[in-house]
Amino acid sequence: MSKKLVIATRNAGKIIEFRRILEAVSAGAVELVGIDQFPDLVDVEETGTTFQENALLKARYTAKMTGLPSISDDSGLCIDALEGAPGIFSARWAGTHADDKANVEKVLDELSAVPDEKRGAYFICVAALVMPDGREEVAEGRFEGRILHSAIGDQGFGYDPIFAPLGMSISSAQMSADEKDACSHRGKSLRLIAPHVIEMLGGLG
Repeated sequence: MSKKLVIATRNAGKIIEFRRILEAVSAGAVELVGIDQFPDLVDVEETGTTFQENALLKARYTAKMTGLPSISDDSGLCIDALEGAPGIFSARWAGTHADDKANVEKVLDELSAVPDEKRGAYFICVAALVMPDGREEVAEGRFEGRILHSAIGDQGFGYDPIFAPLGMSISSAQMSADEKDACSHRGKSLRLIAPHVIEMLGGLG
C-alpha cells in the first residue's frame, strides 16, 4: 500500500522534479500529492533568513494543516560577483515573485561587465521533510557552475538557461532530465532525503 506525501509547493517545475526523483527512489511506494488537493491551504510567506528556515516553514505548515507528511524545499542561485546574491531572494530577485524572465534579465544586466573568470556561481537547495508528529529531516544539495552571457536552452525553469554546470559548455536548460537530476542541487538534496522519506513513512512494505 502506498503512503501519501504532500509536496508543499505550487511551483510546477519543482513538482515535476520532486515526482521524477522521489518516485524513482521509492519505486511507487510513496504516493506524492500536490497541495492543489487542499483548497484551504494558503501560500506560506518565506520570511526565513536561510534556505533551511524557508523550507521548514512551508513543510511544517502543510503537515499541520493536512495531517500528512509533507516535503518542501527552498532553493536559489548564489553568484560570486554579487556577493552571494540573489540567494534566498532568487524567486523575487526582480521584484516579482517567480517571474523567471525578469529574474534572468536582471542577473544578466548585473553581470554585463563581469568577465568569464569571475562569473562563478552555484545553486543551493535545502529539502525539508516534516511529519505530523513533529519529526523532521533536512538535506542540502549544491550545483556548482558559472553564469553565461546569454540565455540558452528551453528545458528546466528559473535560472537554468543562464547557468552552465561546472566543466560543461552548455546550460542546465540544455540538459536532459536524467542528466540534470544526476548533478543538480535539487536532485542531490532529494536523493539524500529519500531514505528518510521511506523510513518515516514506514518502509516500502
